[in-house]
Amino acid sequence: MPTHSLASAAFSNSFVDELRGEDNPAPGSRQVPGYAYSRVQPTAVADPHLLAWSDELAQTLGLERPAARGPEVEILAGNRVLSSMKPFAARYAGHQFGNWAGQLGDGRAMSLGELTGTDGRTWELQLKGAGPTPYSRRADGRAVLRSSLREFLCSEAMHYLGVPTTRALSLVGTGDAVVRDMFYNGNQRPEPGAIVARVAPTFVRFGNFQMFAASGEMENLRALADYVIRHHYPEFGEPGPAVYVAWYAEICRRTAVMVAHWMSVGFVHGVMNTDNMSILGLTIDYGPYGWLEPYDPGWTPNTTDFGYRRYAFGQQPQVALWNLARLAEALSPLLPQPDDLRAGFDRYTETLASTRYRLLLGKLGLTHRAPKEDAQLFNDLLAALEEAGVDMTIFFRQLSHVAPGLLATASDEEVRFQELLTAAAYTPFPNAAYAPLLAWLPRYQARLRQEPAAPEAIRTGMLAANPKYVLRNYLAQNAIQAAEKGDLSYLNKLMQALKTPFAEQPEYEEFAAKRPDWAWDMPGCATLSCSS
Repeated sequence: MPTHSLASAAFSNSFVDELRGEDNPAPGSRQVPGYAYSRVQPTAVADPHLLAWSDELAQTLGLERPAARGPEVEILAGNRVLSSMKPFAARYAGHQFGNWAGQLGDGRAMSLGELTGTDGRTWELQLKGAGPTPYSRRADGRAVLRSSLREFLCSEAMHYLGVPTTRALSLVGTGDAVVRDMFYNGNQRPEPGAIVARVAPTFVRFGNFQMFAASGEMENLRALADYVIRHHYPEFGEPGPAVYVAWYAEICRRTAVMVAHWMSVGFVHGVMNTDNMSILGLTIDYGPYGWLEPYDPGWTPNTTDFGYRRYAFGQQPQVALWNLARLAEALSPLLPQPDDLRAGFDRYTETLASTRYRLLLGKLGLTHRAPKEDAQLFNDLLAALEEAGVDMTIFFRQLSHVAPGLLATASDEEVRFQELLTAAAYTPFPNAAYAPLLAWLPRYQARLRQEPAAPEAIRTGMLAANPKYVLRNYLAQNAIQAAEKGDLSYLNKLMQALKTPFAEQPEYEEFAAKRPDWAWDMPGCATLSCSS
């Protein structure tokens, strides 16, 4: 597939061209009533240099890999704007931790425009950390290497896990220091700055619609809905009341699929505010995220959420539905019968249940044979995992290897079970906490023996459903600490491992280890904040 340099790319600008925006070069944060966006210009940085690049995403966009320094990296840092670009920051509102926050908007993100990829799709390119916008409030519009590297890595890691997500094209160091207080506790310090180039068909969020509804901007609300439908849901046809209802139900369906995938791999978003919910059902805004290590539905990595644990792992399905209800409220002025949108709630609930069921069947090597009995088997497994506090990723991966042996007539099942739990355990084995899991495993063995597939086929299917490698926070922290010292080798190795998370890759075995003792209470590993 032929590629070209970013410097020679031609951008389109449908969001700017079709929606009402502000073109006010005056500096400073402000309210921006009546507009979907503000035209902005990135603020130049001292020494832009490439730290990481997604070759696969670049191929989709038809772009060549740039040199470490040069005109392409100047674009990715915001130091150069092409003539075909119309940079903008979007205006949106949202509920943060359940409370209405009013106007928010892109405070440190700027969309440069849209590229048509080699797949024929249109992709929006956005810089995060490119300087202040009218929506920056009291912030500087910058981002630190710490949070930028986490976003770059996790965007790509989630894609390779098969989770619906926005993508990341590049990570660029700026050569500037950025002062941050990681835990908002008065301990400010300068950190190296960085900029992530994020990519998605659109970055429109639930909060874009909430902003217009809350401020009574009905013309803008309708224009935004029609824009999203025509560009990103064209299969529904010309916008109108019936199409709005069907479109909303599809948003609910996509959101349910996304959340089901989160639950399947043990991902915790950490800050599911309505302004962090994509209108396309994509994982967006990687801040204080984490992966379950001890299986704990009440765990959240976000220190800001420690009081209520609103965004804990086990709360994510309910929070997503709550957020969808807020979107329905925002869209209701477009409909003569707003209650018609309630059908979307049922679509969400049904899709979430069916998708989680399908994904769990795959993780356990089972097929659709006894749904009621299997539902009980699944529920008992999750309760037993919680009681035991075993490592979720390692448990399911090890189970993939153990399952074929469980189909044999050998009598060493108990030994196999103990080896499995020892590999995934964070507390010494034996322990009374493991009793429910040890009681569950023979039930699973009996159910597995009802499957007609050959043992090796079951093993292959389970290995394809249970990743060996996920972006554990301690791995991200190792990459950050090395990168801050100028060493990118760990980052590059980790990225290679995360590209094929279901493969064995013995050369990257170190990245499949349980959380080490030193990481249990280390900032950036066990605890993060919205600044992380």
